[in-house]
Order: sequence, then structure tokens, then C-alpha cells
Amino acid sequence: MRGFVIRWIVNAIALIVTATIIKGMDFNGILAPFVAALVIGILNAVVRPFLILITLPINVLSLGLFTFVINGLMIAITAKVVNGFNVENFWAAFVGAIFMSVISFILSFFISDKGNIETIIVKQ
Repeated sequence: MRGFVIRWIVNAIALIVTATIIKGMDFNGILAPFVAALVIGILNAVVRPFLILITLPINVLSLGLFTFVINGLMIAITAKVVNGFNVENFWAAFVGAIFMSVISFILSFFISDKGNIETIIVKQ
């Protein structure tokens, strides 16, 4: 459970950073990014696997890059569902999905599956 909460917070932080960088994405209120991160997590767990399966041929042809379109769709759907999370158009959601994936990957690199924050020790 702790790992889930930590990853949820990491995704919320990734959303906040993404909305700060990407023009066309913004939040109204403090709770909106956390609710949006939860909704994205639920959509990614329930809807995304079916979309990946249905779009498998185009995903293979695009060498997996079509996954970013699916992630953009998840962000666009989340913006329609969550009050206080605004995305102007699909391109903002698409670029936001790319940024969020990169930011979330970088942040998740330092967090174990159990939710422990890992440190990197550099030996000289």
C-alpha cells in the first residue's frame, strides 16, 4: 500500500511539473493534480491495456511510439472527468503525456517497488 501511495504522489508531482512546462495544461486548486493522478492510474490499469491490445498492429508499425498517443488520450479523458484539470486540446495532452512519462520515469528511478526512496552512491 505504501508503494502505491508513493507512486501516486510521484505521478501527481510529474503532472504538476508537466502542467507548469506545457502550455495548454493547467490545474485549478491544490487537490486537482492528486485526483487527476489517481484517475490516470485507474485508467491506465483498466482502459489502457485494452487500447494497447486493440491498437497493437499500429503500435508495432510505429515501433511503440503510438503508445504516446494512447497516453495522451488518457490525459485528455482525465481532463474531461476531473474538475480543476484543464487541457486545451489533444496536442497539449499528447506533449504532456511525453513529458509526464519522462518526468515520472526519472522520479520512479529513485523509488523502489515497496515505496522506499533509493539513493545512488558514487564511488571514487
